[in-house]
Amino acid sequence: MIPFVFVAFADWTDRRRNQSAWLHVMVVLQNEPKKADLRLTAILYALSDETRLQIVHSLAEKEEIPCGYFGIDMPKSSLSHHFRVLRAAGVITTRKEGTALMNRLRRADLEERFPGVLDSILASIKQKRKPRVSGRMSRR
Repeated sequence: MIPFVFVAFADWTDRRRNQSAWLHVMVVLQNEPKKADLRLTAILYALSDETRLQIVHSLAEKEEIPCGYFGIDMPKSSLSHHFRVLRAAGVITTRKEGTALMNRLRRADLEERFPGVLDSILASIKQKRKPRVSGRMSRR
């Protein structure tokens, strides 16, 4: 079971001239390290797996993605493990919105603690996806 922290805030709206307060509850997963507690070794370990790199690459292209929308073909339990590793290392943050778990890359926190690391890793992912061109010329 994943521990949650509930954060509540009020939203004042005017509904047909009646002032009403709506209470919104935002659920944040608790096992994410604070920015000051991020460790480079944990981040590099979390990014040492191809599946987790694919998740990070997808999050780098879009701001926030629900768990089920990454297009990775593997059992749900395995995918949950990969999200848990990324979250525990501080690479991603996850919040609950209704029944969906929304994932977001902690780009600002990672850049502040370890400048250039995330950009270097993302650049290497993009290079891997490009087809290699041989430097040799064929002889005729």
